[in-house]
This record gives sequence, C-alpha cells and structure tokens, in this order.
Amino acid sequence: MDWGTDLWDQYDVIDKHTQSGLDLVERYVKFVKERTEIEQGYAKQLRNLSRKYLKRGTKEEQECRFTNHQAFQDVLNELNDYAGQRELIAENMITGICVELTKYLRDLKEERKTYLADARKAQQNLEISFKQLENTKKRFAKEWGEAEKAIQQAERTENDITATKAEVDKMKTLAHGRTHTAEESRNDYAAQLQKYNKEQNAFYYSEIPQLFNDLDERRILSLAKGYIQFAHTETAVLPIITKCLDGISTAGKNVDAKQDSIRLIEQNKSGFDRPADVEYEDYSQAIKPATSENNINHPKVRTKLWPFTKKAKLPAAEDFSHLPPEQRRKKLQSKVDEINKELQKEQDQSDALVKMKGVYEQSPQMGDPASLEPQFQQTAQNIARLRGELRKYESWLAEASGDDSTNTAVNNNNKHRSLPADLSQNIYSEFDDDFEEDIEPPIGQATALYTFEGASEGTVSITEGEQLSVMERDKGDGWMRVQRANGDEGYIPSSYVQF
Repeated sequence: MDWGTDLWDQYDVIDKHTQSGLDLVERYVKFVKERTEIEQGYAKQLRNLSRKYLKRGTKEEQECRFTNHQAFQDVLNELNDYAGQRELIAENMITGICVELTKYLRDLKEERKTYLADARKAQQNLEISFKQLENTKKRFAKEWGEAEKAIQQAERTENDITATKAEVDKMKTLAHGRTHTAEESRNDYAAQLQKYNKEQNAFYYSEIPQLFNDLDERRILSLAKGYIQFAHTETAVLPIITKCLDGISTAGKNVDAKQDSIRLIEQNKSGFDRPADVEYEDYSQAIKPATSENNINHPKVRTKLWPFTKKAKLPAAEDFSHLPPEQRRKKLQSKVDEINKELQKEQDQSDALVKMKGVYEQSPQMGDPASLEPQFQQTAQNIARLRGELRKYESWLAEASGDDSTNTAVNNNNKHRSLPADLSQNIYSEFDDDFEEDIEPPIGQATALYTFEGASEGTVSITEGEQLSVMERDKGDGWMRVQRANGDEGYIPSSYVQF
C-alpha cells in the first residue's frame, strides 16, 4: 500500500499530515536543545563545586599531601572529569541530533514544498487539457449540427422543382463543405480525447504516486534515528562515567592512616625530595648538566626559565651557530635536504640535456647540438656550486652533531655522490726534498666537444677541440678529471669530451 495509489484523491489530507510531521521534528529538536541546556548547567555547577573545594595552597603543601587529603583532591578531580562527560553528552546531542535534524528538516521542507507544488501544477495541466477537450467536443457538436442542416437544405433544394440547377449545385457545395468541416472537428475531438486520457492516466498512475510515495516515511525513519541517538549519546560515555565513579571509590581505598602519620615526619626532613609528578623538566637543550666534582652530593639547583621573557636575538650566521644545538642541527639538516633537492633537479636537467644532444646528433633536423652548449655550461656550474655548498653544510652538520661519523652517514645516505676530496684541494702537493715526486700517468686521451668555463673550485676551463689527458674517469657522478697541455688539471663534465 502507498499514498500515491490509495490516497490519490486526498491531497488536502496529505498536505496537513506532512505538515504535522514537520512540526513534530521541530518540537523534538527544541526538546533536545532544552535537555542539553540542563546538561550544560549541571556540568557547570559541578565544575564550580569542584573548583571551590580543590586545594590551592602553596607549592610545598601541594607536594606534601596526606593520603586523606589527597583522596579528597582525587574525588574532586574525578568529579571534574565527570562534569566533562556531562558536557560531552550535551555537545554530542547538539551535533548528532539537533544539527543533523535541523539540516534534514530544512531540506525536507523544501522537498515537500516542491512535491506539493509539482502535484498542483500537474493537476492544473490536466485541468487545462480537459478544458481543451471540452472545447473540441463542443466544436465538433456544433459543426456536425451545421453539417446536418446543410445536408437537409441541399436535399430540399434538390427536390424543389422550382429550384434552378445552379441553386442545387450551390447548396450541395455548401453541404459538402459543412460535412468536411464537421469531419475535421470530429478528428480533432478524437485526438484531444486520446491526448487527455493519456495525460490523465499518467497523472493518476505515474506522477501522483511518484510525488506522494515516500514523502513522509523518510522523515519518520530519520526522527526514529534521533530518538535512538538520544539514548546512545549517553550510553556512549557511561564507561568513562563509571571509570570516574570507580576512581572516587579507589581514592577512598587509597587512604592510609599510618602513612599519613609517617609523612608528617618526613615532610620536615631537610633535603626532602619533591614528588616526581611536579619534577621540573629542563626545556632548554642548550643547558647541559654540570660535571664539576664540586657539585657532587650537592642538592640539585632548579633555575626557573620564564617562557614569556624576551630573549636577546643573536645575528644570524651562515652555519646557524647563533641557534641552540638541536635547532642548529635541524636547520642544517633542512639545508642539506634542500640542497639535495636542488642538486637532483640540476642533475635531471643535465641528463635531459645529454639525451637531447644525442637526439640532435642522430637527427640534425631536430636541432643543432652546439646550441645546447650554454645550457650544458650553466648546468655544470650549478652542479659544481651546489656540490660545494653540500660539502660545506654537511661538514657543519657533522660538527653540530659532535661526531665525525655523522658526516659519513650523511654521505652514505645521500644519493648524490660528492666530488672527490681533492676537488677542493690543490692538485699538486708539496713533498720533502728527500723524496722524489710521483707523477701520475694519464689513463687516456680525449677531445673537448664544447667549451667549458671552470668557475668553481676544483674545476678547469677547456676549449672546444682541445686535446686533453684523462687522469680519472667518470665514477658515475657525471664528472671526470683531466689535464690540459699547459699542466692545468681539474674536473669537467664527462659529456663535454669524446674519447
């Protein structure tokens, strides 16, 4: 059973009933809001009560509590937590019931308004179609009566012996025209009747059921969920409420009269250690524990660090030495990561240029390989500069970490292999006069394909077409060490030469 079928002619009843359902939702939302106000007021009173009796003495009194005093403080703390759960009940009822139902009610009102308006519009269209049917029907009746009169008049004229042939023909023509008009009106009437019956069938068996069905059931189901949520909101916090009540019982069980008597003596001992729960933790990593032997067996001196005191700012240094150690390490590590990203980007650019040069060499119509020389040179200089910065910041990072092994770990984890150590050192080393200088022989010869300006430390400038001696091959980092004819030696991009 459904409204569209069984209540097809009860539009007013459906209108009134659905409006009553919307009013019920509004009443329930108002009811829940008032319940939340009660919960919030109750929670506020509990918090005020707990705050009123919560002990607020000196620091020493708070640290040296008797068990019976502590138990009462625990009761107050648990009561404060209990009040928090009542606030949570109110909050969840607002968000889970009031907000959701209010939003759904707004949508439902618009939906109901649209449905009822569509039903009225569909009925109006059907009424208009019915009026058109009545008009075609009346026209058909009128035209058919006029046709019958014309036929009878033509027959009388034809039987009249005094009528001329022209008069007879005229009346026959008039009767024929009237009959033709009547036939057209009859066809119009039949077509309009068929159209109306089709629209009427769609209105009562399709449009109305589609608009009326499920108009109210979804509202009822949503309201029922709101009823259930009203109970679930409270049952959801019952475990925590029970835990708070158990905490109050535990506080009573923890009261120890003997221990309170002993504590009265202990609290007056010199050097009495304060409870660990209020032990001050040093927030500043720059302060290190004293190692002097004069401090052995001396009481631990606690220095108060006021968090809102303005501290003097040191001028920023490139190695971030103006920062505390941990902050400095983080800043240096961030800088190393940043340089690595830039270095990877430049390396990808260099690889792309090498591939593009290969394409140009295989297909000259695609472009001139020599046109890539400025980009090759710029990329190589960027890589050399970034590698130098990377070594510099990695060195500072190792220094900040206080362990030389850190530098090795950073280098091992770094996916960009740094240039050899002698890149930033002098090519030639001085030896004592008593030893002969070992001259490193070249391992091959190469021809410079492009001109390279060695602007960075450890690199060497070469000219296109120049013959070079290869002293060290590329180790996978895109660089090789060469020696010019004049004896100058340094690193150049491997893609700039041909063996």
